[in-house]
Amino acid sequence: MNEYIATFYSHFGAVCFKKACVSCGLPAVIMPVPRSLSSSCGTCVKFQAPGEQDFPEKNEEIEQIVRTEGGRFVQIYEAEE
Repeated sequence: MNEYIATFYSHFGAVCFKKACVSCGLPAVIMPVPRSLSSSCGTCVKFQAPGEQDFPEKNEEIEQIVRTEGGRFVQIYEAEE
């Protein structure tokens, strides 16, 4: 399983995404955004998934999604501005 972090424009978006992860059977927790990632609301969801095809459906609240690799972040999705 890969570990990912999703950042959001609002806390509500983070809560909704966490619920979507859990309903898909993906382990997920809400936590503060790591310092090296920027976020509009300061809240992120750390979750695990076998791959990107297993993510819950993306919504307009998602700012970005990164994959964690040995202490660094690899951006795999960024919202269009």
